Formats: sequence, C-alpha cells, structure tokens
Amino acid sequence: MASVTYDHITKEFGNVKAVNDLNLQIADKEFLVLVGPSGCGKTTALRMLAGLEEITSGQIKIEDRVVNDVPPKDRDIAMVFQSYALYPHMTVYDNLAFGLKLRKTPKEEIKRRVQEAAEILGIGELLARKPRQLSGGQRQRVAVGRAIVREPKVFLFDEPLSNLDAKLRIAMRSEITKLHHRLQTTFIYVTHDQTEAMTMASRIAVINKGTLQQLDTPQTLYDHPDNMFVAGFIGAPAMNFFKAKLRKDGSNLIVDSGSFSLTIPPERMKAFQAYVDKSIVFGIRPEDIYNPAFVPPGIHAASVETKVDVTELMGNEIFLYLLAGSDNIVARVDPRTDFHIGDKVQVSFNLDKCHVFDPETELAIR
Repeated sequence: MASVTYDHITKEFGNVKAVNDLNLQIADKEFLVLVGPSGCGKTTALRMLAGLEEITSGQIKIEDRVVNDVPPKDRDIAMVFQSYALYPHMTVYDNLAFGLKLRKTPKEEIKRRVQEAAEILGIGELLARKPRQLSGGQRQRVAVGRAIVREPKVFLFDEPLSNLDAKLRIAMRSEITKLHHRLQTTFIYVTHDQTEAMTMASRIAVINKGTLQQLDTPQTLYDHPDNMFVAGFIGAPAMNFFKAKLRKDGSNLIVDSGSFSLTIPPERMKAFQAYVDKSIVFGIRPEDIYNPAFVPPGIHAASVETKVDVTELMGNEIFLYLLAGSDNIVARVDPRTDFHIGDKVQVSFNLDKCHVFDPETELAIR
C-alpha cells in the first residue's frame, strides 16, 4: 500500500501549461477522484504518475520514493484505460496473466492470482472466452482484473466507464467502490463526470485549465465551494448565478438583481458587510428553490415572481426553467408541483443555502 505526493508538478506542451504547479497529497488506501472538464489536465496528471508523460518540473513520490525517473514497470502501479486495451487474440485468462508472464511469475502463482481476481469480479466463467465474445461491461471487468493480478501499491483509472451505457455505468460505479473497500489499496480515478466523482470518492480534486481549484470531501465541495467554477461544476443541474448588488435598506441587507430583491438572513449579514453597494454574484442551487406549497419548515425563504418557460418531468422530480425579468432560473421541485408553460408563478428561494461570490476574483464570500 502507498501514499502518493504531487509536489509542485508542472507539465508544459510547448507554450501550453497542461498542469500548473499541482500540489496533492493522497493518503494510503484513499479513493481520490480528479475531476474537471475535458482538456483540464487531469489525465496528464495521471499519466505523469504512471510514467507515461515526462514531468516538466516538480516531483512525484510514491510513499517516500521520488519516481520522476523510474520506468513505468518499476513504479508498482497498475492502470485501467478508457479503451480497455485487451489483446483480441488472447483468452480472458491469458489477458489477465500476460503481465505476470512477462515478469516471469511462477505458473502456480499466476493461476492463483488470476482465479482470485476472476472471483472478485465475477468473471470466472469467462476465462476461456476472447474479448470479442464479451459485452462492454465484461470487458471492463477484465481490464480491471488485469490490474488486480499485479497486486500494485496504487491503482490508476483513466475514465474507465465512459464507453459504457448509462445503466451499466451506474452498476460499474458501485462495483469499483466495493472493489476499493475489498482491496484496501490507493485508488486514483480520473473522470469528467461529476456524478461519478461525487458517488465514488473519499476526496475530490477539482481541476480547471491545469490548476487545482479545490480539494475536499464530496459533501464539502457541494455545500461550500471555494469559487464559481467549483460551484457551477459540482451539482446537476448546475447552480444558478445572478449578477446583483448588495444594498442596505434600514437594518436589512438586500440582494438586488434588477429582476428580484431578496433579504439576507440576519445571521449571514456580517460576512457580506464589506460588499454593501458593490456588485456581487448571487448563487443558489436548483434544489434550494421550492414550490411555495412545499417549503420545508424553519428556513429563511424569499418569494420570487417568475414565468414558467419549460418543464421537464423526471418522475421523482420536476425541472422548471423559469424567467424572472432578464434572469433565467432552473428549479428542481416536488413532482406534485402543478405548474405549466406560460404560468406566472411564485417560487421560494432558500436563503440559508444561498452563495455569494466576488465577481472579479470569482471567489466565495463567507
């Protein structure tokens, strides 16, 4: 088992910084997910750890060993790729055993490891088949099994579920999570899917344009995003953002977007005093906007007049796309809500869950 450290890691391709001064400490047995949009540098960060990309500057350590110049085969890691990368002419057994044969592992040890991995992944009856005879999910299990038989210190996953259909992706997410608990090994997992990150990770590193934006537990990222990028990237549908001004009205502090006005709860006013009469960005998640008939008791709620533009029934909830003056609002409401396109309706904002950001730095104001 092993910890992993990225110490001021930078990777440049010509004049482009794919990874910019990345500092990460990944604990032994942790499940860390690197998440961000396509092209943000997360796969490059993983490939540098695997030894598949050279490091421009900085150090990568596995435990206390600097591995910058260590060949990939000697780093004691195993990587699961997006493409599965199975040998089509080999059986499942031979695909699983191939890396061990190259290392001249004894036959009995190979057999033990392959059978153990097959049992863990539920592919024991597939060992005599060729990859073309397998479904996408079965091929993914074989790719994971090939990593398991190596018994590495660190498992690396590079968007391993992106080729699967939605239902199978959900099933494989839980399989990989259970695998982590069973193996008790360090997992580092790359994805652009924030739902995968939220459901699987013990901690998430959010990356944008090669720079680490925030590193924390899934719930903390969701409840307390450090900036507008993290707030907008984590959560689906994305957080609503509104350009607004903070102004005083007697003893009250008002958020004024031009389309609606909201009074900040008294216990939250102190954090925003420095922004009175200044521009801000007001943020609220779709699930914190309610049909007034279903507002939870005990919250500070503010009513906003809107017009229904589009409705999407999801079965257990409804997505409302609303218009309030020049502002567009997405709300995630109770399925009993009986709103229709064109209706003028009141919705309630949960001000205990609202977020305020500096429009210049895009940092959260707390």
